[in-house]
Amino acid sequence: MTEENITPETAPTTSGSDVPPDHLAINPRSPFFDQEKLQRGVGIRFKGTVRTNVEEYCISEGWVRVQAGKTTDRKGNPLTIKLVGPVEAWYEDLGENAPVAKKD
Repeated sequence: MTEENITPETAPTTSGSDVPPDHLAINPRSPFFDQEKLQRGVGIRFKGTVRTNVEEYCISEGWVRVQAGKTTDRKGNPLTIKLVGPVEAWYEDLGENAPVAKKD
């Protein structure tokens, strides 16, 4: 019997409750904030690299927002920059063979 190693890169893409939403933000004031989904742990791969500093992402539009250093605005919120490229997302609580949400 052969054993296949399924990583987030090779995991099947599906829809439903096992795939993160197309657009998600960690800022509670954002309309795309969802505490329940964030508590599951969302992994993000941007341009082939796993990123841990993503503030917001959109898979269909192909961008992520990351904090621009330690700079803050006048209200104390971190300044962010938008980076454009291919984005993939998966729930980390599903383990190694989690379904990946990506733009086809």
